Amino acid sequence: MKLIFGIAALVVGPLGLPAAGWAQGSPGPGQMMHDWGWGWGGMWLGPLFMIGWLALLIAVLVFLVRWLSGGSGVIGRPPRTPRDILDERYARGEIDREEYLRRREDLSGE
Repeated sequence: MKLIFGIAALVVGPLGLPAAGWAQGSPGPGQMMHDWGWGWGGMWLGPLFMIGWLALLIAVLVFLVRWLSGGSGVIGRPPRTPRDILDERYARGEIDREEYLRRREDLSGE
């Protein structure tokens, strides 16, 4: 878990640095309202960019968690039946043909 937070800090940390630098600057004379507040599409695009960055961050974190956990992306696979287990044991050579046929009959109820 510490590794995930470390990676997240490396990804998110540099994104906040330019904002800190921009906050220090102050507009000079004649720059106060030169675009009447409509730079980068106005105030309605600001929240969209913020949501976009947040969605990107969450997507990266989900990808990293799945990748590090070794998940295949499949939520669950169907459970193996006793017949599947018997077939696998016979294929591996753990049981011979007679025992395989006897147990298969027992499982099928014939």
